[in-house]
Amino acid sequence: VFRRPVLELMRFVRHVSETTTSLFFERSQNRVQLLGRVGQDSVLRQVEGKNPVTVFSLATNEMWQSGDSVVYQMDCVSQKTTWYRISVFRPGLRDVVYQYVKKRSPIYVKEKVDYAATIIADDIIFLSDQTKEEE
Repeated sequence: VFRRPVLELMRFVRHVSETTTSLFFERSQNRVQLLGRVGQDSVLRQVEGKNPVTVFSLATNEMWQSGDSVVYQMDCVSQKTTWYRISVFRPGLRDVVYQYVKKRSPIYVKEKVDYAATIIADDIIFLSDQTKEEE
């Protein structure tokens, strides 16, 4: 059950320590999971015959109840929509996405973040028991 996430954590990144000149390997992971609806039909783009890519937009909605009412009331519900630009480079997957991903389709995407983004943490897992005072 936990094999895949553990294997993903086992990817290594080369890192130079500030205190020593020797190299050591640090485990890291860059994965985001999104569940939402497609905002536009997917588009296949290719510049001068290089690196074809299929792109589409994905919207996720966050809803919460505002106010102090315990009873669900439609006028007390707030919603925020966040848009993401999804790029698919992998051959095969790129072509399937271009053919089948259409506007308003519900879709689940597992991806990596390529550019700087603000990630709002809902859960944190501490992988070390070290505190700042021990460093």
